[in-house]
Amino acid sequence: ASAMFLFAVARLLEQRAVGRARGAITALMDLAPDVATLITLQGDQPVPVAQVAVGRRIRIRPGERVPLDGTILSGHSAMNDAPITGESMPVEKGPGDPVYAGAINHHGGLEVRTTAPVTDTTLARILHRVEEAQAARAPIQTQVERFARVYTPLVVALAVLIAVVPPLAGAGGWTDWLTRALTLLVIACPCALVISTPVTIVSALTGAARSGVLLKGGAELESLARITMVAFDKTGTLTEGRPAVTEVIPVDGMSELEVLRLAASVERHSEHPVARAVVEAARTRGLSLAAASGFVALPGRGARAVVEGRALQLGNRQLCDESGTCRDGVHALMEQLESRGSTAILLSAERTPLGVLGVADRVRPGAELAVQALREAGIRQVVMLTGDSAAVAGPVGAAVGVDEVRAGLLPEAKYAAVVELESRGERVMVVGDGVNDAPALAAATTGVAMGVAGTHIALEIAAVALMGDDLGLLAPLIRRARRSLAIVRENIVVAVGLKLVFLVLAATGHATLWMAVAADMGASLLVIANGLRALSPPAADPSGRVRRTRPAAGSST
Repeated sequence: ASAMFLFAVARLLEQRAVGRARGAITALMDLAPDVATLITLQGDQPVPVAQVAVGRRIRIRPGERVPLDGTILSGHSAMNDAPITGESMPVEKGPGDPVYAGAINHHGGLEVRTTAPVTDTTLARILHRVEEAQAARAPIQTQVERFARVYTPLVVALAVLIAVVPPLAGAGGWTDWLTRALTLLVIACPCALVISTPVTIVSALTGAARSGVLLKGGAELESLARITMVAFDKTGTLTEGRPAVTEVIPVDGMSELEVLRLAASVERHSEHPVARAVVEAARTRGLSLAAASGFVALPGRGARAVVEGRALQLGNRQLCDESGTCRDGVHALMEQLESRGSTAILLSAERTPLGVLGVADRVRPGAELAVQALREAGIRQVVMLTGDSAAVAGPVGAAVGVDEVRAGLLPEAKYAAVVELESRGERVMVVGDGVNDAPALAAATTGVAMGVAGTHIALEIAAVALMGDDLGLLAPLIRRARRSLAIVRENIVVAVGLKLVFLVLAATGHATLWMAVAADMGASLLVIANGLRALSPPAADPSGRVRRTRPAAGSST
């Protein structure tokens, strides 16, 4: 009875350990309110979130939590998206931007159109994924359980032999050998061995989710620990995925700000992505745009308009050549910008060039540091796989510090590149947007989709999802995976080692039943406590840099 009581205590502690890990995610569901403020013809009405259909309009007041996923129709505010993306700073949002259930609205009132029912919000999908991940078995976990299935009947058979054979052989009394057999059974109970892996895996998955990284299961965690190469997509991954003005070079003695103001004045009525980038750059610098009349869009070349009484045109090299404004010096400037991966556009008045603007998809802030951190985490090679031309991709690759750039790749070619790299013995992590890179993500040892909060397909295709756009989470994720597998191995060694020691002591009569109970429960408590370490973030050295670990090919640590 005492043994069963102590076993029950150990089991309770095990359940609490697993519950603590899972509770870190299920608690997110409590962040979303149960009631939404529905906008109706009769005014604002509080309605249970379960009754709010997709496409309805709801109001979110300052200081409130977002009840459902949706898209902002009107209003501006800063949103705390930490429960979803792990982003620690509030994000400024306005019309057209997504909001997620559980996020906190800071200072502005918002009108939002719902895009998902309460059962299918991003938070709900995260919880479902974590539940699936907890059910999925890592290879090392199945190995442990296969071992336990063989180990247990062998130990039972050994106990029967110890209880029966020596007394029959006249080596002692039945009571003494029966006690030794019972003691051996208690000691040999593989509780600690069986729970050593799942507690650690669940803790690691939950710790990753807390930081904004969602893994599908323990198998993906084990694959991450063995990654030797990382392949990045370019657009939207290493870059921000939208054009921006990178350089403004005056030609005719005009200031940079004046060139940018006039260019934005020409483009203020255009919907072209390059035009929007020029206008956004001017407004970011606080420039007041002039009125433009007679605006004419020139498809594939640029635009013309009359600004402050001057006939201005803004366009690419083709328009420049057609209008006769491309002097030798202007040609050289445009070629210089294009060599740096920018699209060069010329602002001119009549036949007089005024300035050249460089527009490019800017490198994502922190991308270079993320690549460096991956190397410090033991990744041997970092490559870029992109459909862009080498002229555009090369400068981006050089800016972030990748080892190799493979440009001009269609999705099928990216897939073939990943297969070829893995055929060389590399274990490749592919990081992309989860849609255009689907074949490569599927072929990779581990596929990582980034910036996918609210996107179904990315969560389906990729093994790992970065809920925000922070590439800096990749190196800590790999370190977390390696540390978690190291903890699993530590637990297995502790569990098996203690068992072997006490099995010998029990068989020779030097271990009592109480010692057996204490050893079994102690081993269980030890592996549970050790496994919970996987909840915490991976450690860095005192300088703030990640610890350098360079695994050999095929190694998992």
